[in-house]
Amino acid sequence: MTTLAPPPGQESARRSHRAGPPADGGLNSRARRLFTGPEDDPRWARPVLWGILLLATALYAWNLTSITGNTFYDAAVYSGTKSWKAFFFGALDSGSFITVDKPPFALWVMGLSARVFGYGTWQLMLPMVAAGTGSVALLYRSVKREFGAVAGTISAVVLTLTPITVAITRDTNPDPILVLLMMLGAVALLKAVRNGKLMPLVWSAVAIGFAFNTKMMQAYVVLPAFFLVYLWAANASLGKRIRNLAVATVALVVSSAWWMVIVDLIPASSRPYIGGSTDNTVWDLVIGYNGFGRIFGASSSVGSQGNGASFGGSSGLYRMFNEIMGGQISWLIPFAAIALIGGLVLRGRAPRTDAKRAALMLWGGWFVLHFLTFSLAEGTFHPYYVTAMAPGIAALAGAGGVQLYRAFREGAAAKWAWVLPVAIAASSVWAVVLLQRVSGSGTVYTVAEIVVAVAGIASVLGLLVGRFTRRHRLMGFAALAAVVALLAGPAAYSVSAATSSTNGTNPTAGPSTGGGMGGGGGMGGAPSGAKSGTKPSGSGTGKMGTPPSGGTAPSGTGSSSSSTGESTSESGTRQAGGGGTGGGTQVSSAMITYLKKHQDGATWLLAVSTDQTASSIILESGQPVISMGGWSGSDNAMTLAKLKSLVKSGKLHYIMVSSTGGQGTNSEITTWVKAHGTAVSAYSGLYRLDASDVS
Repeated sequence: MTTLAPPPGQESARRSHRAGPPADGGLNSRARRLFTGPEDDPRWARPVLWGILLLATALYAWNLTSITGNTFYDAAVYSGTKSWKAFFFGALDSGSFITVDKPPFALWVMGLSARVFGYGTWQLMLPMVAAGTGSVALLYRSVKREFGAVAGTISAVVLTLTPITVAITRDTNPDPILVLLMMLGAVALLKAVRNGKLMPLVWSAVAIGFAFNTKMMQAYVVLPAFFLVYLWAANASLGKRIRNLAVATVALVVSSAWWMVIVDLIPASSRPYIGGSTDNTVWDLVIGYNGFGRIFGASSSVGSQGNGASFGGSSGLYRMFNEIMGGQISWLIPFAAIALIGGLVLRGRAPRTDAKRAALMLWGGWFVLHFLTFSLAEGTFHPYYVTAMAPGIAALAGAGGVQLYRAFREGAAAKWAWVLPVAIAASSVWAVVLLQRVSGSGTVYTVAEIVVAVAGIASVLGLLVGRFTRRHRLMGFAALAAVVALLAGPAAYSVSAATSSTNGTNPTAGPSTGGGMGGGGGMGGAPSGAKSGTKPSGSGTGKMGTPPSGGTAPSGTGSSSSSTGESTSESGTRQAGGGGTGGGTQVSSAMITYLKKHQDGATWLLAVSTDQTASSIILESGQPVISMGGWSGSDNAMTLAKLKSLVKSGKLHYIMVSSTGGQGTNSEITTWVKAHGTAVSAYSGLYRLDASDVS
């Protein structure tokens, strides 16, 4: 079989050729190199990279102060700015009653920004924008090293214009931090493969460990590919490879488990309840709600079955292409899959340590593992999870695409040389299908559909004619037309995500195509007491959540809403969701004013049923609020004995209960509160309890 793999010595020589430092060591020369790149790079490469990074930053940060945030995480970050205890545990409230249902690394990053610059929209978004742009830069560097500047540039553009990546990077969910950490792990791993040394592999493991402390088991999706690539391709003996992997595994365990071990060793009475768990341990959260429950849809932990599973459509291999997910991530999946297979075939006879094949194996494994995990997951699934798959698709589009083009142009590996036009045609046709789904949603999508069709046809015909007539320049223009055809659709969706309001809890890009709950954001307030000038622009409120059906939240009310379990009425009231305690009642700005006036030294302003209700009140009032039931209202965080203790000690006076009762522990609490508390007649469902009410 004919391959494109050059002799090992020749390829090693080419890889080792790097522009050295300036002869005079001058600062000006080094500064020029920063903008112009190494001397052996094409002149256009570094300026184009800077342009891509500016484009990424613009998409992620456009109209920054109006960006919708996830009130759940926003409230936890705010609480962390008020209490170092809440900061460390990732508690929802500054009183540290309950944690969010994720480990706190992303909250720490946003929290440190807020502590340095003050709490506000841009302060929380700054780390997210930096993480998104940083991931683009890392991918460019990684792909360029092995496949050249053209491949690196294509990969960077594809990642920048991945619609769901634009949408989630304009949000305060932890996923951009997760992707950056995983990217750091991948870059370090490929370095370890090239030089066979231990420390790059250890740093790769540490990066994945910190990713674990961002979104737990999702960070481990790439591990099979990491282990396989190093074990197969690392430039070291088999014994050394196995030994290095063993040491890196220890580093992975330590960097992953240190926070979990510390938290679980602290007595439950001295720390917050672990939100999302069934037994108040982080370990249960790892293997249940944020672990196997996400995959198999059945767990002892609440919310792992059904709660959010339908946001991305039914599980199955078609999920990534369905009405909800297709426009978010699937544009280049056909091209990436074909490029992966073709690229590996073209490297078929390369040495075991071939760096190009190792990179293709890594990015291909990244893509395939994420595709299968997200497609087949039967538990909670949100569209924005798939932003973690985007680097794999982007890397394959650049690296694999360039290899296929060279094979086509040079006539090598004749059986595979014709794969490139097929790959371009497949993804172009799929892009037209996706754009047809949203026909009538706006002129930009109609224009994109025309561009895809025209550029796709021109590309395929240009490649074929150029190949038969030996016109290399024509093939080059055809390749540029292919890039336009493959990116026109994602670009339209990405611009839409950057210029319109999205759902802070479940952000998506482009027009709604059924069930993804993308939508525009409602209005929410920054906490009173935040530093002057740190509130979002407008009337002093920041957009958080989803507007009610048929209207938007009124300007200046300071009310906020979440897309799951609550809505905001036009009178400025907030509908508390979730069954049980606090479900079906309304919270108004007037009620919050009343609670603050009569707080009487209590630690917590109010106790409600769910995280989403508590978080919006925390952000509006600036005061700690207890979420008794966690995200879904079904956590066992509050017991009757604990409630009585808080009331008797004067730490809590007000409890909001449902007029319809509740289930489980909440039902017991509701009955007791109604029997012993004093109803506040002006506000339905609100009761006051004092120490004298506890027998």
